[in-house]
Amino acid sequence: MNLKEKLLSDLKGAMKAREALKVETLRILNSEIKNKEIEVGHPLEDESVVALLTRQIKQRKEAAALYAKGGRSDLREKEEQELAILEGYLPAQATEEKLVTRIREVIRETGAQGPRDLGKVMKVVAAEFKGKADGARLKDLVSQNLKA
Repeated sequence: MNLKEKLLSDLKGAMKAREALKVETLRILNSEIKNKEIEVGHPLEDESVVALLTRQIKQRKEAAALYAKGGRSDLREKEEQELAILEGYLPAQATEEKLVTRIREVIRETGAQGPRDLGKVMKVVAAEFKGKADGARLKDLVSQNLKA
């Protein structure tokens, strides 16, 4: 069962169990998937679904932060609950140790010298860990290792 099928199956299960928040969250994601499929003209592969899922997660994190700043704890909590639901569909995230090890290997392979070579390293690392690690986290780790 691919990711898209799992999302639809879980949506049906949530509807039967009357889990309103999960139903709403998964409907929004499925709508995004359908819109993207119409745009590209063919069914999406799991990699593309993960990219849409990652974008939805990022939007939820940003919204939760804004609601927290604005003193709207009720809306912040809702966003965080939706975030938890969506994160359950992401592939297993890479460990910090694995990320640092691979970043150091890429730095050696590319001959990166310092902060100006950040893009060179990020290009390789971001492609490898797409969907398995947050881009901002990767950038921080690459920056730290280029300074060392």
